[in-house]
Amino acid sequence: MTDRLDRLIEEALTEEDRMIREATAERGWFALGLDQFRGKLGWVTWVVMIVQTVMFGLAVWCGYEFYTATDVLVALKWGLSAATLALMAIVLKLSLMPQIQADRVLRELRRVELMLATRDARK
Repeated sequence: MTDRLDRLIEEALTEEDRMIREATAERGWFALGLDQFRGKLGWVTWVVMIVQTVMFGLAVWCGYEFYTATDVLVALKWGLSAATLALMAIVLKLSLMPQIQADRVLRELRRVELMLATRDARK
C-alpha cells in the first residue's frame, strides 16, 4: 500500500519539487554525526572528541588497574577514577546531541523556505 502511495506521490511531483526533495533529503545518523566536524564550530567538535577519547582511554587504564589491585584502598582509588572518567567521557559525547538536533531543525526550516520561495516564483 505505501509503495503504491509513494509511487503516486513521486509521479505527481514537478521537477522543482523533486529538486527540493533531493536537496533537503533526510540524512542518516552517521551523516549527521560527521557533519558536526565541519562548519564554523567544527573545531569544537574535534576538541570535544579528542578530550573524550583521552578520557575514555584513561578510564580503561584505571579500570585495568582497579581489577589488578590487591589492596582495597588502592582498588577504591582506581575504581572511582575509572568510573568518574567514564562518566565524564559519556557526558562529553552526549553534549554533541543537541547540536545534531539543531542541525536537523535548521535543515527542515531551509526546506520550508525553499518550498515557499519556489511557490512564490510560480505565481
